Amino acid sequence: MSRRAGPEGSAIRFLLVGVANTAAGLLVIYGGKYFLRLPDVAANLLGYAVGIGLSFSLNKRWSFEHRGPVLPALARFLVVIGAAYAANLVVVLGSIHALRVDSYAAHALGVVPYMLVGYLGSRYFAFADRGDGARAPETAPDGLTCPPDQITCDPKRSA
Repeated sequence: MSRRAGPEGSAIRFLLVGVANTAAGLLVIYGGKYFLRLPDVAANLLGYAVGIGLSFSLNKRWSFEHRGPVLPALARFLVVIGAAYAANLVVVLGSIHALRVDSYAAHALGVVPYMLVGYLGSRYFAFADRGDGARAPETAPDGLTCPPDQITCDPKRSA
């Protein structure tokens, strides 16, 4: 049986990571503004860099249990984040200008496509099993960890 998170487990983990990276990003933004007296744009950029870094790290290892090379996964993840942000802007700006939705409500509506594109893009593109060893190792019934291509577990190799 695979340790790799199924759709339900990875979605819950993805949401928890989102809460964590949002909190960390805001903490850095507010701390940068208050303690370092950073201007808004610099504080925002620093906060988002921390949030995206945390999101990549936690989603790679925890939400999707990706074991492949870091740099290609990071490049794909940044593409996903860009697409998610674009989907967010389409909904926010479309809601404000075409539907005359209050801008605060429009930003709240924009969270939905951002999360959907972010999750689906992360699961099926950024952290997908690409045949490069990225798949999480298998766990045998006795709890030993086996490489994905190994049928039986050797206790000496699991340690």
